[in-house]
Amino acid sequence: MSPAAGIALMMNNYFHDVATALLASSAFALWILLRRYEAGGRGPDAARYFLEIQRSMAKLARFSLAWIVLGGVPRTIWYADFEWANAAGRGQVAALIVKHVVAAGLVVLGVAFWKRLRSRVRAVEASLG
Repeated sequence: MSPAAGIALMMNNYFHDVATALLASSAFALWILLRRYEAGGRGPDAARYFLEIQRSMAKLARFSLAWIVLGGVPRTIWYADFEWANAAGRGQVAALIVKHVVAAGLVVLGVAFWKRLRSRVRAVEASLG
C-alpha cells in the first residue's frame, strides 16, 4: 500500500470511529433536549425551536450512519492488512476487540435511541397542529 493510500485509509478509519460516536451522542443530546422541553414550558415557540434542533441533529445522525456504512467498506476490505496486522504486531488484539465491541454497542445504542425518540418528536410536531 502506498503511503498516500495508507494515510487515506487511516483517516477513513478515524472518521468512521468519529461517526460512530456522533450517532450515539447526537441521539443522547437530543434526548436531553427533549426532556428539558417536556419539563419546561411546552409553548409553540419552544416546540418550533426544539424541532429545528431536532432536524439538524437528525441530519447529523443520517450523515453519521451513512459514513459508518460507506466508510466501513474500505475498512473491512483492508482490515486484515491494515488494522489487524498493526494490532497483532504490537500485542493489542484484545484492545482492538474491545474497541470494536464498544463501537458496535454505540451504533446499536444510537439507532435504538433515535427510534425511541421518533414517536416523541412526532408528538411535539402534532402539538403544533
